[in-house]
Amino acid sequence: MQKNSADWHRADIVAALKKKGWSIAALSREVGLSSNTLKTALEMPYLKGEQIIAKVIGVPAEQIWPSRYARRKFQPILPDSLISSR
Repeated sequence: MQKNSADWHRADIVAALKKKGWSIAALSREVGLSSNTLKTALEMPYLKGEQIIAKVIGVPAEQIWPSRYARRKFQPILPDSLISSR
């Protein structure tokens, strides 16, 4: 799976957290998770972790990971032939 170029780079996310005085491990522990739990959100979709990180940075999670949120909001359009055959 290829990441969208609009998604923030991992290093930019870590730097934004550091500017707020946090490391990934310290933030994980602060919110009651194990030290490495929030690292998951840097590698793959993890809604709870994304929300925590975004709140601390001060921007919407959709701004940090737009490709993940685009996939979550995807609504397939079914052809009428499938809908009417039910």
